[in-house]
Amino acid sequence: MADVHLPHLDDEHDDGASLSGPEPARSAAAPQPKRFRSSSVLKIGLEVLLISTGVFLGLMGEQWRTRSEHRELAHEALRRFRTEIAANRKSILAVQAYHVKTRDALDRYFAASPAGRASINVQVRGIQPVFFGRTAWDLALATQALSYVDSDLAFELSDIYTLQEQYANQTRDMLQATYLQPPSINTDGFLAALKEYYGDIVRWEPELLQKYDALTPRLDRALGE
Repeated sequence: MADVHLPHLDDEHDDGASLSGPEPARSAAAPQPKRFRSSSVLKIGLEVLLISTGVFLGLMGEQWRTRSEHRELAHEALRRFRTEIAANRKSILAVQAYHVKTRDALDRYFAASPAGRASINVQVRGIQPVFFGRTAWDLALATQALSYVDSDLAFELSDIYTLQEQYANQTRDMLQATYLQPPSINTDGFLAALKEYYGDIVRWEPELLQKYDALTPRLDRALGE
């Protein structure tokens, strides 16, 4: 009788495979090496540092550009102020002597008796007020350039333009009175109003000239000239 061989349960198959089945596959979620994790953290930190540096440099560049624009606005405003103040100064000098002479004649006229006024010759060759330029001031306010000018310099400019505005208001009132009461209708009334007008502006004009002369060198220094 033939010899029959019965394999045991733990015997291997002829193809080398175990009866218990194939060996389980290694898990894909196995822990990564420590060196790999360290390099990933370093890379992320470097990226954050580069981004932060870029943002910082961008902000610094924007601030520099803004400051440069402000300096340019201030410089242009000061240049216009200097030109405008020089023109206003010239306008005062052109009529200042006439205002003083006419004011003195009016003082003598009204100091005399009604009978004696006829012998006093008051020559009025028009009011001849100063019409001040103020375009530089208005533009500086509109563009906010005045806020970028040195505070002390801005204060002096404001003081000058305020006094010029008082002068302009007084001139406007005088011209309005002239239209309402022409000299041909009420000569003494017109001369009395003119006397009061000149009484103010002959005080303001020397004050403005003094302020102009004090401010102009400061404007030159601020402009680097």
